[in-house]
Amino acid sequence: MSFSAVVVAAGAGLRAGPGEPKVWRSLGGKPIVRWSVEGLLSAGAREVIVVVARDRLGQIDEALGGLEGWKAVTGGQTRADSVQAGLAGITATRTQPVLIHDAARPFVSRDHVGRLLAALDLADGAVPALPVADTLKRGEGLIDETVSREGLWRAQTPQAFRVGRLKAAYRRWPANEEPTDDAAVLERAGGHVAMVPGDPMLMKLTYPEDFLLAEQLAASRRIVRTGLGIDAHRFGPGDVVWLCGIRIEHELGLVGHSDADAGLHALTDAVLGAIGAGDIGEHFPPSDKRWKGASSDQFLRHAVSLVQARGGRVVNADITLICERPKVGPHRQDMRARIADLLGVAVDRVGVKATTTEGMGFTGREEGIMAQAIVTVEVPA
Repeated sequence: MSFSAVVVAAGAGLRAGPGEPKVWRSLGGKPIVRWSVEGLLSAGAREVIVVVARDRLGQIDEALGGLEGWKAVTGGQTRADSVQAGLAGITATRTQPVLIHDAARPFVSRDHVGRLLAALDLADGAVPALPVADTLKRGEGLIDETVSREGLWRAQTPQAFRVGRLKAAYRRWPANEEPTDDAAVLERAGGHVAMVPGDPMLMKLTYPEDFLLAEQLAASRRIVRTGLGIDAHRFGPGDVVWLCGIRIEHELGLVGHSDADAGLHALTDAVLGAIGAGDIGEHFPPSDKRWKGASSDQFLRHAVSLVQARGGRVVNADITLICERPKVGPHRQDMRARIADLLGVAVDRVGVKATTTEGMGFTGREEGIMAQAIVTVEVPA
């Protein structure tokens, strides 16, 4: 079922301790807000509206770089104001489902979404809920009474509704009162809200100690994959060679449909191979005139964007250039810096090496250049 989503990320998160607001902190190497948006997009969201504070509008572009299907809107003074701002930004019709989700719950999955959408067939809204397992006490310092936990549930997000029904319920909600969640708004308007099985993985990051547990959970939800790329180009007429994104003057050029950058071509194939996305020829066919003389930078950027679209990131890259000439040493640091920029990693995660074949083979006869690259990426399990 097609659905839209609103991710609320405009709060200050003061209980999380000093530092950045919690949804902008790093978890498993990426901002917490990105986890929620990736999870909803992977679950099939047709659009995700991310509600952020006005001073974070520039930062959200960087946090969600490489993802498609989202847009940001400015939040309000309260969570309810922010939810309504998000609802105003969606393009879904009144009868279509919308999921409202707290960005501070990073581990939303396709299974969670599927249960919520199925529940909308029989109810006006649906929430994931867990039974209260702990004994409940009421008091201030001293216990006044033990409260029965029978029939008590912990509500989580995302929460699912029909767009028109939730908008109408918010219009009826008193302006001077803040709801505890969106289901409460629909309940007061007379709507029927179903409970579906919740999940401890839908934990909300609230206190500093929550982040330690979340880091362990994040590590368990991601795997490391490796890709290998090899490319070669022969020498021909010219006076410039492009290698690893760097222009090097030489008495010959490299022959190829694009700029013949063997280094970036090998890297591109390695990135594509790490996620099982084919090879450079499938994405940029030599028969396509658009790529005649094209800079190979865009090939590598495209491959990296495919990794990011899957919720992954490049971790490390190592490349070996095999040639007699030109000498790689004088350009090594520039190559590393350029590759690091294209991959979106620190320079110390990029290795560039060079070797010769001691006069043997086509590289030894200086007929061309070969490059080998290996890339490590981290993606959701």
